[in-house]
Amino acid sequence: MNTFEARVKALWRDDPTEASMIVDLRLDAQTKSILAPWDIFGTLDGGCSRPFILRRNGEIDLGVGSPHRWHTNLRGLRVGVGARFQVFWNETDVGEYEVVKIARLGSRDEGG
Repeated sequence: MNTFEARVKALWRDDPTEASMIVDLRLDAQTKSILAPWDIFGTLDGGCSRPFILRRNGEIDLGVGSPHRWHTNLRGLRVGVGARFQVFWNETDVGEYEVVKIARLGSRDEGG
């Protein structure tokens, strides 16, 4: 199976300047599906960086002190620029995110 690691940046569609999301993923090169049965690390940035762990069940774990119980359907996404997924902040409030950048990790030339 041909895979690659990538850093994915997504922006909140309601306000692209607020709460951008960045996650590092392992992707299937052909299907662009996420190949990570383990927890995924990422960050939300809306003026201050908030690291999180994306659990296998879709929960966005912001740490022990956080009262938030957010979820996302990101793990089911076919990852590509323009792809959209949702973050569920509670039972009635949901935000739509759009992938705006995918950068292969380790693909930079180390030579001069």
